[in-house]
Amino acid sequence: MLLTLCGATFMTGLDYSIITVALPEIGRDLGFAGASALQWVATACLLPTAALMPLFGRASDLVGRRRLFIAGVATFTVFSLLAGLAPSPGLLVAARAGQGVAAAMIGPTALALMTSAFPEGPRRTRALGVNGALLSLGFVIGTIGGGMITSGLNWRWTMLLLSGIGSLVLLGAITVVRESAGRSRAGLDVPGAILASGGLFALVYGISTGDRAGWGSAPTLATLAAAVLLLGAFLVVEGRQAAPLVPPRLLRRGTVKWGMTMALVTFGMCGGATLLLSIHMQDVLGYSPLRTGFGFLGEGVAALLAGSLAARLIGARGTVTVIVVGLTVQATGTAAMVFLPAEGGLALLLATSAAMGFGHVLTVVAAITTITSGLDQADQGVAGSLAQMPTFVGAVGVAGLTAVAAARTEALAPAASATLGGLHTAFLTAGAVAALGAVAGGVLLRRTNAGRVGRSTDRPAERVPAA
Repeated sequence: MLLTLCGATFMTGLDYSIITVALPEIGRDLGFAGASALQWVATACLLPTAALMPLFGRASDLVGRRRLFIAGVATFTVFSLLAGLAPSPGLLVAARAGQGVAAAMIGPTALALMTSAFPEGPRRTRALGVNGALLSLGFVIGTIGGGMITSGLNWRWTMLLLSGIGSLVLLGAITVVRESAGRSRAGLDVPGAILASGGLFALVYGISTGDRAGWGSAPTLATLAAAVLLLGAFLVVEGRQAAPLVPPRLLRRGTVKWGMTMALVTFGMCGGATLLLSIHMQDVLGYSPLRTGFGFLGEGVAALLAGSLAARLIGARGTVTVIVVGLTVQATGTAAMVFLPAEGGLALLLATSAAMGFGHVLTVVAAITTITSGLDQADQGVAGSLAQMPTFVGAVGVAGLTAVAAARTEALAPAASATLGGLHTAFLTAGAVAALGAVAGGVLLRRTNAGRVGRSTDRPAERVPAA
């Protein structure tokens, strides 16, 4: 069961990176009009995933998590096959949107099934550690595999590979995954679903397109303003609903809101720094896409190691300490990237990215453990969607670091080292934000009951002040 659920997580992580490497060949093969049109191959998958995740998280509590998980995996498998066979840009983008809808079904249900199957404590934390490690590994393998498949075969095999993995996960979902207890009998909050989906869609769309359209442009400002209004209206409506899409009591819960904040910090800063590392390897060092993929091996190996150690560390010290340590290690590794040179420096690149990846996975596992602990079984679906949201809203960190790098590069131009200087400034910024997150997490989470979350029960936990 764990292999099946983690396999689904690995598959969705693989999807986001494997297609990115293949984008140039896709553009040439299908005749996309330009870079802005080609970007929709990635954006069309991201938008529905982020927008629909709260809806499917609550729907899984109503109709059954196993049922929705199987539907999501089957849908993902079919649309991956259609994407691999797409003869035109429009059909490929439509198939990618279908994959995004399916990923929104898979994310919260896989996490809810996992937290329901494994009791709260060391077993659940170990399961979440495997899940977090495989999610990061999916990105790294996707980067390497995308380059190898695109170079040796063609881009269509990246989508056909996903369809094959989906078939295996679907077989496991049907045969070994059991339905979890705690189904809610409340009705679906339709107004909340519309407002949440619309607001998240506008937010992620505005962030994703702001760099190309211009952050001060009218379309970008209007989209972000619409996101603020819709999400604000969502919070107002949820407080008046008898059966809200996302119960306000969950959002007021300290372990949930501060756990989500820490997850947003680690995803935003690690995602942004990883993108900038790719730019450094290709634009500064002159690496090929395939060699760039291998440049992330340090990060992938460190992610696996962190996933295997996370449960032990959380059991010994608790989630708060692990979040602080994780963000501190991530901050140190990211800030040290300021020493990356214009030539060579492979050892430093591998070491700093490994430190960043190690700290990132520690933080992710501890944050998800914090968010999903101490909740009723009937709330695990929506808790799963809340725990997954920082993965996608973290794009704001990617956009912010990219803007910092671009502004510094422009200020240093026309010097030959302008691009490297811009990247250094962004790396230093990412490290500073992660360090501030470590300090804030230690202070804010210790004021809640999170100090006890994840601690082993074979010895008395330390006394924690009431929230």
